[in-house]
Amino acid sequence: MTLHERGRVTAVLGPTNTGKTHYAIERMLAHRTGVIGLPLRLLAREVYDRIVKARGPSVVALVTGEERIVPERVQYWVATTEAMPDIAADFVAIDEIQLCADPERGHVFTDRLLHMRGLHETLFLGSDTMRPAIAALVPDVQFQRRERFSSLTWAGSKKLSRMPARSAIVGFSVDDVYAMAELIRRQKGGCAVVMGALSPRTRNAQVEMYQAGEVDYLVATDAIGMGLNLDIKHVAFSATHKFDGRRVRPLFPHELGQIAGRAGRHTESGTFGVTGEAEILDEGLIDAIENHRFAPIQRLTWRNDRLEFGTMDRLVQSLEAPSGHELLGRGREADDLHALKVLREMPEIRDRVQGGKDVRLLWDVCRVPDFRGISPVEHTTLLARIFGFLQDGGIPSEWLARAVRRIDRSHGDIDAISKRLAYIRTWTYVAQRNGWVDDESHWRGETRAVEDRLSDALHAALTQRFVDRRTSVLLRRLKQKESLVAEVNDKGEVTVEGEFAGRLEGFRFRPDQTATADEAKMLNRASYEALRPEFNLRADRFYNSPDTELDFTEQGGLMWGNAAVGKLVKGADALHPAVQVFVDEEAGTDIADKVRRRLQHFIDRKVAALFEPLITLQKDEALTGLARGFAFRLVEALGVLSREGVASEVKDLDQESRGALRKHGVRFGQFTIFMPALLKPAPTRLRLVLWSLNENLDEFPESPPPGLVTIPHIPGVPDGYYTLSGYRPAGERAIRIDMLERLADLLRAQDTRGGFEANPDMLSITGMTLEQFSGLMQGLGYAAEKGERAKIKAADTPVAEAAPEVEASANPMTEEESVLAAETRAKWEAEQAEKRRAQAEAAGEAATDAEAEVEAPEQEMEVFYTFRWAPKPRANRRPPQGEGQGQGRRNAGGQGQRRENRGERGEGGGKPDREGGKPQRGKGGKKGGKPAHQGPKTYSSRPEKKADPDSPFAILAALKDKK
Repeated sequence: MTLHERGRVTAVLGPTNTGKTHYAIERMLAHRTGVIGLPLRLLAREVYDRIVKARGPSVVALVTGEERIVPERVQYWVATTEAMPDIAADFVAIDEIQLCADPERGHVFTDRLLHMRGLHETLFLGSDTMRPAIAALVPDVQFQRRERFSSLTWAGSKKLSRMPARSAIVGFSVDDVYAMAELIRRQKGGCAVVMGALSPRTRNAQVEMYQAGEVDYLVATDAIGMGLNLDIKHVAFSATHKFDGRRVRPLFPHELGQIAGRAGRHTESGTFGVTGEAEILDEGLIDAIENHRFAPIQRLTWRNDRLEFGTMDRLVQSLEAPSGHELLGRGREADDLHALKVLREMPEIRDRVQGGKDVRLLWDVCRVPDFRGISPVEHTTLLARIFGFLQDGGIPSEWLARAVRRIDRSHGDIDAISKRLAYIRTWTYVAQRNGWVDDESHWRGETRAVEDRLSDALHAALTQRFVDRRTSVLLRRLKQKESLVAEVNDKGEVTVEGEFAGRLEGFRFRPDQTATADEAKMLNRASYEALRPEFNLRADRFYNSPDTELDFTEQGGLMWGNAAVGKLVKGADALHPAVQVFVDEEAGTDIADKVRRRLQHFIDRKVAALFEPLITLQKDEALTGLARGFAFRLVEALGVLSREGVASEVKDLDQESRGALRKHGVRFGQFTIFMPALLKPAPTRLRLVLWSLNENLDEFPESPPPGLVTIPHIPGVPDGYYTLSGYRPAGERAIRIDMLERLADLLRAQDTRGGFEANPDMLSITGMTLEQFSGLMQGLGYAAEKGERAKIKAADTPVAEAAPEVEASANPMTEEESVLAAETRAKWEAEQAEKRRAQAEAAGEAATDAEAEVEAPEQEMEVFYTFRWAPKPRANRRPPQGEGQGQGRRNAGGQGQRRENRGERGEGGGKPDREGGKPQRGKGGKKGGKPAHQGPKTYSSRPEKKADPDSPFAILAALKDKK
């Protein structure tokens, strides 16, 4: 074998961390032209950037399998070893020359070792284990040994949780790398990830993040063993075996030494060790790594470079030819040779390959790397397709555009983006081949842009998954003993060093729940430093805020906007609740006192405004005797009393006492003694809260929705809830107490002993259907008998007499009541009109049909109920909530019943009491009992005081009188 030497040849050998690559760059720049071959695209790009910085981009070229930057006046070529151009240059350097022994790529490095020479100088850079092989194969070579600038020592086994900062943890599978990276993120705040499968752009971004100190840990495969100059203080092996593509084998000592040697930088010493389940290294291996003494490489991988392209068989034979030298042996069958053998067996390929030109083209196609790694069959199928395109003139732009477009998607998880990145590398490689595509510059730029986008997306995905920037920043600042900068924005979001730390809700800080225990301590400490002035500013703003910005919840909470700032607690009495504030201890007692005073002012004013009639009644010193005692009972009950519970007290009140109480708005109803002004939604809502506090309830019942006449009667609610809500249970429903009193007024006009039917006014008041109304009446103590009868045609029905109308001054309706009543009445009238129209149409159709065939018309039936007073409660009747069983006997419609109000008229205009007072006579002159005849009747009640003409009740009454 003849080796052509064109200048001085030097082998610069030694352990890692000796600055060999830096030395080679200096030597190349000392010549006019030069070529340097590097083992990785990543390292090639790093060297290219350094030379461009020194000489400018116009004289530096970068050539790799997937990237080609060649200016017009090239002086210096930076390339991967496989892509080194065969040109005459003054200087040639091959880095990591020990890769001559690699079973897959070794034949390329061996070929460069034997044939690549500079006109003036050639450098081989690598491990000292290559000295015997280089000495035997390269005549007149000179050796330089470069010693390590710092020491490398064994540090034993360490857990990941105890791994020192600036450590690199090495794994040998993607799953192991991801698992360790996730654990370090949780415990240490995050790490950078470096793997051979990453694109150079992604690896550069990850390395830059580590080098900039954004993270203190690096998790990598053995890809860091070559070319990456990193600030690593400790290298930990998570395993000492790896899968090399064919089998799982133990790492060779020189491989361990190559990786471990990345610990230490220039003159700073480094350490190496193991972690996880990796076994402790034996002493001999430790000594060899520390002193970089390894057995020399005995055999280099070689493949014949004198290829014959006559036929595919001759090409295969030349590729498999032996070297004839004891140091040069065939390595593992390379992917390109395997692809050639597979394609050779395809009939369509044999038919296409007609001569040496076709064989050479086929060999070029076979050298496309299998970046995708799906399967050999998939890869060879793609190669056959590309070969067919090239024989027909080139790869079609439309086909290539579709392939690139399918890949150009940057969404998805890490694995999905990694697969797309591997796919685009195939098309990037294809676009770099001369003559394979129509517009080479366009497709080179297009595929490179897609690769860059996917690389950026992969870097972002890796960072998002494996880096907690907040934790890493806090740990670094804490280690450097620097003060942490915290801020609070207008939304209450607290950030520490720009990272979200929690939220200020009212006067309480809510830390971010994703923080670890140690991190939470730092976050809280820094956050409260920033919150101290914010607490004071917020307290001043809160104290001066109007009551419209404050509110209470139905569970007793006190709100400032959307923030809970306190809650109500039981006070001296129901009308004077106390306040408990929600203020962090770190805010100080002054802030808490200011918030407490403001909340107490708010709730005191709210009670005074909503319960003004009740408080006025309580403070009226003119009330004496029984009237004052009854007023006390009413105040104690927050303005609503069930009449049966105070029957004796009501009976004892004389007319003067009742008149004094009525002046305060107290209404003595059939079932309830109440103050109508306190039945509005706002006082009802507050009354339930105050009552719940006073009763020490764990969960406060909510007030019914406003505007409803009836609500469901639910068993199991606290005693007194319905009364305080302004409702009285009756069967399956509970009816509002003021509407119940109006219903009672209508029932007094009915024959409750003989039986009566519901009229539209009764249904209008309750807003119920006839079926629902029957359930309500049974709940009030009436028996409801259901029946059917023939429906009388509208034409035969006499005009119904108007139901007795109660004067508006006696029973004023609220706005929602009047609307509901009008809607119900309108609905009922519309239904009746529709029924009459349907009957008329049916009658017309029947008359038409009668001309053809005489048939008996089918009579329409209707359901009706007859209600009678039933003083004894039925067995299946649900007793009213919190009320006695005998309440029904006092119903206004009962004949001969007694009333306790001694001669007063019912508040709804009913019949007088039989106890005291002068009984009234009906128009028929019959005393007491039911009226003497069934004609239209009109009832009136004496107004107790002159109505305010500007009140809504007076306006509604005036509107009602105009009807």
